[in-house]
Amino acid sequence: MAGDKNLHIVFFPWLAFGHMIPYLELCKLIAQKGHRVSFVSTPRNIDRLPKLPPHLSPFLRFVGIPLPRVENLPPSAEATTDVPFDQVQYLKKAYDGLKQPLAEFLRTSDADWVLCDFVSYWLGQEIGPSLGIKTALFSIFIPECLVFFGARSGDKRTKPEDFTVPPEWVPFPTTVAFRYFEVMKIFDSVAGNITGVSDLDRFKINVRYSDVVVVRACPEFNQEWIEVLGDICGKTVFPIGQLPTSEYDSGDENPAWQPIKQWLDQQPKGLVVYVAFGSEAKPNQHELTEIALGLEKSELPFFWVLRTRRGPSDPDPIELPDGFEERTKGRGVVCTTWAPQLKILGHESVGGFLTHAGWSSVVEAIQSERSLILLTFLADQGINARVLEAKKMGYSVPRSEVDGSFTSDSVAESLNLVMVKDEGKIYRDRVKEMKDLFVNKERDDGLIDEFLGYLKMHRNDNKDSKDIEV
Repeated sequence: MAGDKNLHIVFFPWLAFGHMIPYLELCKLIAQKGHRVSFVSTPRNIDRLPKLPPHLSPFLRFVGIPLPRVENLPPSAEATTDVPFDQVQYLKKAYDGLKQPLAEFLRTSDADWVLCDFVSYWLGQEIGPSLGIKTALFSIFIPECLVFFGARSGDKRTKPEDFTVPPEWVPFPTTVAFRYFEVMKIFDSVAGNITGVSDLDRFKINVRYSDVVVVRACPEFNQEWIEVLGDICGKTVFPIGQLPTSEYDSGDENPAWQPIKQWLDQQPKGLVVYVAFGSEAKPNQHELTEIALGLEKSELPFFWVLRTRRGPSDPDPIELPDGFEERTKGRGVVCTTWAPQLKILGHESVGGFLTHAGWSSVVEAIQSERSLILLTFLADQGINARVLEAKKMGYSVPRSEVDGSFTSDSVAESLNLVMVKDEGKIYRDRVKEMKDLFVNKERDDGLIDEFLGYLKMHRNDNKDSKDIEV
C-alpha cells in the first residue's frame, strides 16, 4: 500500500536559531524512524548547526540555498542573531526571496510534505498547491502563544492595550496575555514592516492554507490550549512533544567546555546562577547595568553568557559597569563567546537560570531541573512567562508595567527568592515535578508516530512536477 512507504519530508524553518534548532530536533526524531528528511536553510546557517550523529546521515540531508542580497542587510547576515532587531525586517525580505529557489528545489524533489515556519506564508498558499505537495505549519511557539495571536478573521485588536488581556475566543479563565511593555517592544509584528506583510498576517495566512498544524506541546501539559487552537484554526493540530535538545558531541573533551567545567567544579552545589538570554535578546545599557549590579548584590556565584551586540552591524554595543568583573572575580564569570548551555545547566553546581523565557531555554532548564527566574525581552517570551508563572514553574523579576524597567535590587531579591529562600521552594519543586511532561521519550515517540501516520495517509501520491510561476 502507498501509505506504508517511507516519507520524504522537507523542513523550512525561519532564519533564527530559536527556530532552526527545534526544527532540527524534529528532523532527527523523524530520521531515526527511517524516513528521509531534507533540512533547507542558507549555507552559513547550516554550517553553524550542531553536528549530527553519523547514523542519521543516510536519512537527513542539508540543502543550502544562498540568501538573496537585500539593501540594508549586511552581506554576512543570514540569521536574526547576525543583525540588530530593527534590521530583522530586511532579513524577512531576503527570506521571501528564497521563494523561487525553494520552489525549484521542491519541483525536482520527490517530497511528500513540507513543514514550514510562520514566516513563509507563500509556501502553503502558492507553492505547495501548485506542485501537489502537502504543507504543514510547524510552529515552535507553544499553543498558548498561537491561540493568543489567533487565526480568526474577525480579530478586532489594533491597539497595544488590546494585547494585554486574554482574547475573547479563550473560553476559560486565564492570565496568559502580554504586559504593556512587552507588547510595545514587538508591536511592529502586529502593525507591519518593510515587507508589507506583518508577522500576524503571515501566521494567519499560513494557518489558512496549511493542511495541518504541528505544535511544540504535549497534551498532559496544555491540552485545553491545543483544543482551542484546533477550534480557531479549523485544522487538525498535532502536538509532537517539547523537543528537548539532544547532543551528539556530548563528551567532556569539548575545548570550550573544559575551563567552564573546571570553574563549576569548584563552586557550591546548586547555588550557581546561570545567566543567558538566547541568541536574539540583548538588554539595553540600563538593563545590562541593573542585571550586573543585581548579580553582584545577590552574593550568589554566577556564570553569565553575555552578548554585547547583535551582529557586527549593531551600532549600540553594551558594556558592563566599571569595576564589575574585578569586584566579582572568583565568584562570577562573564563569557562573551559561545558556551555549551546544555552542559552548563546539567552541572550539579548550577541551581537556577536567569533567562529570557525563550521556550527552548525553558525546556533545557527543565531537562536539568533548574529553577527559572524570568526576564523577558521580545517576541513570544511574555506569553511563555505567563504560562510558567501560572503553573508556579518560574518567577518573573518585578518590573514597571509601562516601560519594563527593573532595579538591581529586584534582580538580587528574585534570585535569592527562587534559589535560596523557603518561600521560593515551590519554584524549585515544581520544575522537578514537571520534568516528565517535558522529557519523556516513550510519550514523545507515540506523538510523533501518530503524526507520521497521518502524513502517510494524507500525502498526495498523484502529485506532478509542473512548473510554478513565482
